[in-house]
Amino acid sequence: MASGPASLYLELMKRTLTFSLWPEPPVPVEYFDATRPGWKRRLLALARRALRRWNFSLVHPFPASAQDRYEGMDKPGYAHTMIGMRRLDSLHACVETALREGVPGDLIETGVWRGGACIFMRAVLAAHGVTDRLVFVADSFEGLPKPDLARWPADSSDNYHLDRFFAVSREEVEANFRAYGLLDAQVVFLKGWFKDTLPAAPIVRLALMRLDGDMYGSTMEAMENLYPKLSPGGFCVIDDYSLPGCRQAVDDFRARNDVGAPLIEIDWTGRYWRKS
Repeated sequence: MASGPASLYLELMKRTLTFSLWPEPPVPVEYFDATRPGWKRRLLALARRALRRWNFSLVHPFPASAQDRYEGMDKPGYAHTMIGMRRLDSLHACVETALREGVPGDLIETGVWRGGACIFMRAVLAAHGVTDRLVFVADSFEGLPKPDLARWPADSSDNYHLDRFFAVSREEVEANFRAYGLLDAQVVFLKGWFKDTLPAAPIVRLALMRLDGDMYGSTMEAMENLYPKLSPGGFCVIDDYSLPGCRQAVDDFRARNDVGAPLIEIDWTGRYWRKS
């Protein structure tokens, strides 16, 4: 049980960011377009346009179970993160361990969706009065990239770039930070594809890097550009180890760079290790 103002604040942040405090309202029907055939998407689009004339909209019930939300196994309509409570709890522990042990460096997430995990990292810094560390928010803010098969053939079967559910604008993410009172000079946005932004990012050292890029290429680009800047004792957190492309990229990088630190399981898809 959390005790003390800082702990209570951070526990409330986690429940708020995951939308665990409220029943999930219905969501617009277009949230599920990626799984529908083209004819059905076109038909629903016509219906939506017609209904807008009378200020109506088409919605779909969203049966989110408490267990799915805890495990981060659904695509929430209103939450600011989809990583679930278990991965948020682990992130909480990792950031506070880095602070307590004085691991030098900033924090970054690559692939932020609506910004929830980054918002939480900034909240941890705020709760502990830390003013000399930054939170880097790295994303295209346009969804996932089309696979670059010349560089990353392991992504040949991926079609994440077609799912507009993952395309959240920078303006929306900034608004989410602002809603929690956490948009300030300690939050740095890196907008663009990782291959373009990460090599030139103004990052000297990192205490924690959280990778949520889903694909082989996105994961490898983040690893290659950021891991050399991760401090000894720093945390490398992987969100998508259950996805074949991400898992292969992590395994390839660890083997190629002789990373022998144990890969620790967080939940069904999350993993982390500490740099030795």
